[in-house]
Amino acid sequence: MFATLRLTRLLRISYVAWRYGLDEIAATGAAATLGTRWSLLLARALRFGRHLDAPRGERLRQALESLGPIFVKFGQVLSTRRDLMPADIADELARLQDRVPPFSSDLAMTAIERGLGCRIDEVFTEFDEQPVASASIAQVHFARLKDGRAVAVKVLRPNMAPVIERDLGLLRVAGTLLMKVSADARRLRPLDVIDEFDRYLHDELDLIREAANANQLRRNFARSNLLRIPEMYWDYCSSSVLVMERMSGIPVSQIERMRAAGLDLKKLSRDGVEIFFTQVFTHGFFHADMHPGNILVGEDGVDFNRYIALDFGIVGTLSDFDKSYLAQNFLAFFRRDYHRVAELHVESGWVPAETRIEELESAVRACCEPFFDRPLKEISLGLVLLRLFQASRRFNVSIQPQLVLLQKTLLNIEGLGRQLDPDLDLWVTAKPQLERWMKRQIGPEGLIERLQREAPRWVELLPQMPRLAHAALSRQAQGEPQRAEKELLAGLLREQRRTQRWLRAIVVLLAVVVAIEVALLAGWLR
Repeated sequence: MFATLRLTRLLRISYVAWRYGLDEIAATGAAATLGTRWSLLLARALRFGRHLDAPRGERLRQALESLGPIFVKFGQVLSTRRDLMPADIADELARLQDRVPPFSSDLAMTAIERGLGCRIDEVFTEFDEQPVASASIAQVHFARLKDGRAVAVKVLRPNMAPVIERDLGLLRVAGTLLMKVSADARRLRPLDVIDEFDRYLHDELDLIREAANANQLRRNFARSNLLRIPEMYWDYCSSSVLVMERMSGIPVSQIERMRAAGLDLKKLSRDGVEIFFTQVFTHGFFHADMHPGNILVGEDGVDFNRYIALDFGIVGTLSDFDKSYLAQNFLAFFRRDYHRVAELHVESGWVPAETRIEELESAVRACCEPFFDRPLKEISLGLVLLRLFQASRRFNVSIQPQLVLLQKTLLNIEGLGRQLDPDLDLWVTAKPQLERWMKRQIGPEGLIERLQREAPRWVELLPQMPRLAHAALSRQAQGEPQRAEKELLAGLLREQRRTQRWLRAIVVLLAVVVAIEVALLAGWLR
């Protein structure tokens, strides 16, 4: 049965590909890559009965839309990979909208009752059977709990997992074929992109994970007036149903309505940039799906002129190394230090170690310098990224998967900010925040924070070191030295020396702090 369904789906995909001329698009790419033109001539000979006058990006978008929500979502992911896609195709795929007809209310209510383990009327006093939003993975209904709290109920579409697995299998087959016929496709790693898409989809299929993401963001911005995150009601959440605080506000894309409500659009544009850089460089945890459909702005009460985020299925995380690397890159761009940008790319492993720094520096300068010659308010970091991605092929730049979501989110934020305030200067707004972050990292504040983070480890390790060292030396004296024991002893000695260095650093740091305090006090007394 499954094989029959897969074959039927494959035939459907083949028909859509033929109808919209995707074979011609693929053959054009193969001809350019492999230098062979027979496949292109064959595809053009088969144009009979097809209308292929539309641009290739438009035809690809229409094909994905006709194949259904999973392929629409895949196109959305591809639209963010401008390091992989030509600009015309990426721009067209960015127009894909995840507006899917809702499934029936009866199915939704049955799925909610199954997920909650009880009847609708046992949990809610009111339940709106008409959904307020519908997407490829889930849809949302408004309701009211027994205690009177207004909530939004998100429920997964029934039987999504088999559909996703089937379509992912077909995508992997297509990706494997591309890698066999195209050297350029091998560099662009289509199977890695599909794996990335697989992770996104399966993350979105677990609403417990989404609720946990929301809770983390809510804690991160608990003391901030910039961003509001709805509360998750854990007693009514499962892997297929999520019940959260109902949010109200104006969709951020409705500019005229926000103006009429008296909202400060310029402040909102600056706040959006600050929210982004706070998530990235302070928290290392960011909402990675911040398109206009997932963002509201409060129009009254405590949420007036404040962002409200929705839909937390896709988030990004960054390690301390990633944050440091990104901050140094951004600052080097701001300072037009292209040599440092090239060095960072080599140091991080983004380009092969044998790459000549001077050649890479020259390519980066050619990408960025034209934008710096314009007035500052016309500089677009998004455009700079696109130029850099176009230059990446020459140097075999390997775009890191953990930074793809960041690039997508940055482009969303910049586009949103310029929509709210056309004069927004993203770089001028962001630069002070990056400089403050770098000072925290390399200054006394950052050092003290790292010392505090390492202190529990020292407290646990130090009392054990004499006993462990004595046991290892005793076994060695008895003529039973083992390789593992030698390695343990060596590790302990290394850890002891490292701890001694840290303790000396702490003493020096405390001495410096005391000296500064004494100097400040002396100045104050005078």
